[in-house]
Amino acid sequence: MDNDASSYRRFLDGDDEGLTLIIKDYKDGLILYLNGYVSNIYVAEEIMEETFFKLAVKKPKFNEKSSFKTWLYTIGRNVAIDYTRHNSKFSMSSIEDMENYLKDETDLESIYIKNERKIIVHKAMSSLKPEYRQVLWLCFFEEFTNEEIAQIMGKTKRQIENLVYRSKQSLKSLLDKEGFQYEKL
Repeated sequence: MDNDASSYRRFLDGDDEGLTLIIKDYKDGLILYLNGYVSNIYVAEEIMEETFFKLAVKKPKFNEKSSFKTWLYTIGRNVAIDYTRHNSKFSMSSIEDMENYLKDETDLESIYIKNERKIIVHKAMSSLKPEYRQVLWLCFFEEFTNEEIAQIMGKTKRQIENLVYRSKQSLKSLLDKEGFQYEKL
């Protein structure tokens, strides 16, 4: 059992500090992952909060079939899917708000993604299809295994291997067009 699973178990046993540690460890990465899914940093923050709210209130059982991080990101993805289903018919943002969203998103990304290469790659990823962006984010930024990604995305390991390959080829093509110098992708 990893430390995060033990923190969650501590929370379930009545120690609120366990949940605080989990939130501290995962909130930024979860927001950026969810932002890739909903394309709105403010909505991603709300979904992240809803994900942790579900942990705090519903206290789902962690079955340890995967890592704690995989389990948590799967819950976050499911919350994002629910949000997308309920709000797909509504557009609640003005153009001025969108400019603010982009500015805030860039600020958060600059803090979280520290070196220039990752920022360039991240921006190129925003041009990819959402599924490609999602699989690359989970693979390279969150360092999930293909098995864990398959579980999060609800696909087979083989589908993920193919998706990673196609996503990398698509990203490489975009980076080549931009004149990006890379060692290996």
